[in-house]
Amino acid sequence: MTFWFLFLLGLATYLMVQRSVVNITRTPIWLLWLVLMTPALLLSGWTLVYGVKQPPPPSLIIWPAIICLLLYWLLFQWGRQPPRDQQTQTTTQTPESQSAIHPTAEQAPVRPIEPTEETQLRNCFPWSIYYIQNIEYRPQAIICRGQLRTTPIQAYQQIRANIEAQFGDRFLIIFQEGFNGKPFFVLVPNTQAARAGNTNKQEQLTRPGLALLLVLATLVTTSWVGLTIADVSPKTLSSNPLLFLQGLPYALALMTILGIHELGHYLTARFYKIRSTLPYFIPMPFFLGTFGAFIQMKSPIPNRKALFDVSIAGPLAGFIATLPLVIWGLAHSDIVPLDDKTSILNPDALNPKYSILIAILAKIALGGALTAKSAIDLHPVAVAGFLGLIVTALNLMPVGQLDGGHIVHAMFGQRTAMLIGQIARLLLLMLSLVQPEFFVWAIILLFIPLIDEPALNDVTELDNKRDILGLLAMALLVVIILPMPQAIANLLGI
Repeated sequence: MTFWFLFLLGLATYLMVQRSVVNITRTPIWLLWLVLMTPALLLSGWTLVYGVKQPPPPSLIIWPAIICLLLYWLLFQWGRQPPRDQQTQTTTQTPESQSAIHPTAEQAPVRPIEPTEETQLRNCFPWSIYYIQNIEYRPQAIICRGQLRTTPIQAYQQIRANIEAQFGDRFLIIFQEGFNGKPFFVLVPNTQAARAGNTNKQEQLTRPGLALLLVLATLVTTSWVGLTIADVSPKTLSSNPLLFLQGLPYALALMTILGIHELGHYLTARFYKIRSTLPYFIPMPFFLGTFGAFIQMKSPIPNRKALFDVSIAGPLAGFIATLPLVIWGLAHSDIVPLDDKTSILNPDALNPKYSILIAILAKIALGGALTAKSAIDLHPVAVAGFLGLIVTALNLMPVGQLDGGHIVHAMFGQRTAMLIGQIARLLLLMLSLVQPEFFVWAIILLFIPLIDEPALNDVTELDNKRDILGLLAMALLVVIILPMPQAIANLLGI
């Protein structure tokens, strides 16, 4: 159990740290990961030495957690310090202007347009569309504030067309809602304009050879881990190398789930003409055999509709791929009796009642053979499917730059999404009191920034169909992480 707990915890911790702070701090990711993992490693060491029957002293739980969280914050802030030559410029920026600046923008002059061009800029804002009242100049942006007099989508399309007619492709036009509830326009120097027609850059962006090489390497590392799950020892493998094939069911199932998840993001990004890399796997000869897969988007997201579709496509595609695999794997798993080693993190004796969805799927797959006194010895494919559900749940957490954070941002706007993210952090922390396996994940969420990158048109709201789909995605998160209520478990006979 300890081994698998560290497996899942290490994977989740690394993915969350890598995705949330890689573009914010210069502190090495591995160092931040190690600091966050230290309390879990200490508790795991205590369990290995003294066993589960002797609980660790409170000081071993409280002090390492406090010290490591403070150390994480200090390391994060240390790496976040801007260069000296930019400190005097950043101190003049307001929170709104900082959140509006797009990461694709490079350092620009203090006044991105000439004084003689200000009249042209003002003429781009018809009074019947957006009555402009004030123009503010920032080192990397021009902020135009005024009164919206039509629908957000009509205003954005008209203003963008006017600015492109006057200034060509010099600027990215961002339409964002301020903290006071009033929408404003931001013009950011477009550093990608000179590269837009460079086909060599586009070919270099995809790198199919590298993607294929990483797929093959990850297939080897996940198959190696799959041998452990299939109880094939290195000595047995050396005498019969063909036994290496027994690691393939786990490897192929896990890579299929992760690959389809990232393909969902990639294909949807391509549909919206968002430049992005191919899905890249991260091979690792320990943990689960991989640290997952990722894509990088190299151009801004045009609107909240695209932000929603790109964000939800990954978890939705991954979940659809996971369902048949986890049901098939559960159907080929073995029933074992409940004992002290039974938990949600022990694949040799999984208690399905720790998750509503897993309990329902287990009952569908195993039928009457699964009783209230049963645990499950998972088939390798079921292990991969179980991990697929965990990956889906982690990505759907409505916090910051996670997929769930983008989804609630697209549904409710950036300000409300920040509030939802804060509530989600507290709820997961409360849930960890019932299921201690979630404690470290809850702590990690506390250090993921709540604010994420705005879309170019970040004001126009979604349609009702996408709102409903987003709520269903949040419901899926709930049924994965919440334990099965006893009353429902009694009805199902588990």
